[in-house]
Amino acid sequence: MSMRLMRKVGFSAAHYYRISSWSEEKNRQIFGPCSSPYGHGHDYSLEVTVEGALDVKSGIVVNITDMDRVIKDVIENEFDGRFLNREHPYFETVVPTTENIVKYLWNTLKDKFRPHTLQKIRLYEHAFLFAEKEEGPLVQFTRKYHFSAAHRLHSDQLSDEENQRIFGKCNNPYGHGHNYYLEVSVKGEIDSVTGMVTNMADLDEIVQREVLSKLDHKHLNYEVEEFKHLNPTSEVVAMVVYQMLEPHLPQLHKIGIWETEKNYFEYVAAP
Repeated sequence: MSMRLMRKVGFSAAHYYRISSWSEEKNRQIFGPCSSPYGHGHDYSLEVTVEGALDVKSGIVVNITDMDRVIKDVIENEFDGRFLNREHPYFETVVPTTENIVKYLWNTLKDKFRPHTLQKIRLYEHAFLFAEKEEGPLVQFTRKYHFSAAHRLHSDQLSDEENQRIFGKCNNPYGHGHNYYLEVSVKGEIDSVTGMVTNMADLDEIVQREVLSKLDHKHLNYEVEEFKHLNPTSEVVAMVVYQMLEPHLPQLHKIGIWETEKNYFEYVAAP
């Protein structure tokens, strides 16, 4: 039986997204404000997950001190406090997107925890954007969005008594509301030129058009056609959002819904 251990490390770095052979107009079109040659910066948060067998004598999977030493050796020597395009040899020729950084970190760290296995790396550029890498050629890119909506949890297939028993105060006939946070994850190979799994500007436009414009500041039961015959639990909201986006995002991998800080729901594409 194997177990997993995740360690989190923070670092600060600057970068820009530019292709030198492109015109200023094209760089701006593809990369937006990230194309400024003066750069911008982030306080990155890196999560490294290692998998291995539990040592019955020590009661641990891997010594956290050893894990920290391996991770910090890379982060402190190559990333923290650096302008990546100008001070990191790899990113002098490769666009330092979050996807490319997480891929580089995976390739750099994957053999450094032997006999344990590097299971996953997740890199947050900020709270609303992160990339994730596991074994294999694909990288997952996730963008987080916000919308506010009301709903009433009530199923036409249940009696009034059953609805009240199952949903309690959420069965209030007038409904109640949430500040929902929506995570849209796409998964694919990184474009060798742009360094992106998908164009973020296009992703934002699609999510705004197909989802946020229809759900934000709406009562889901009464104002959103997709829920006309559905009970809008957050499980169902995640499923419906996936169905709304799937025709427009070929690389769509999963949808996550934060109903509250305590309640998270996920709908994943069939394997």
